[in-house]
Amino acid sequence: MLAAARKAALVPTVPLLYQPLRREIDRRENVEARMSFYLSALFSAADEIQRYLKAGIPVVVESYFARCLANHRALGARLGVTLPPDLPQPVTYYLFCAEDERQRRLAGRDKPISRWDALSEAAQGRITDAYAGFSMHHVDTTGLDPARVVQAILSTDPQGAHRRADAEPVGAHPHLLPPVPRRAEGASLP
Repeated sequence: MLAAARKAALVPTVPLLYQPLRREIDRRENVEARMSFYLSALFSAADEIQRYLKAGIPVVVESYFARCLANHRALGARLGVTLPPDLPQPVTYYLFCAEDERQRRLAGRDKPISRWDALSEAAQGRITDAYAGFSMHHVDTTGLDPARVVQAILSTDPQGAHRRADAEPVGAHPHLLPPVPRRAEGASLP
């Protein structure tokens, strides 16, 4: 709905060719493998996003690197990641609602609860804290139907950032994205 309202292309963050492997990765327990898979999908999506932007077509995506990094770090991923500075930098909206409504929405979902959904629910506070380091607009969706959520997003000034947000690019947060350890004395990485 937001893509249509903005006359933008809707780009999936997990491209179609990744979908069969996505189901297999989500069945496994290795958080670093899962994080790496989703990062790979996002880099592929970023290529598609760049093509649209170069053609002058705006883009909407459901989630981007901040979600992948915040969720996986909160779930215990220790993988160090430095994102390239030339990635498209989106205007990001953090949609939230009152806890009772969030629980009602979760209960009304028409999909089975996966292991990762359950882990994310248990880590909800850590995930919320991890998001705090990213520049994004907070939009309260409590009591709003999808059409009114879109209107709330459209009425948010896309030039300003949330006053508590850190406006640095995602890759500039060493507390969230520790550097990849290097071996001393010129030894090669595996």
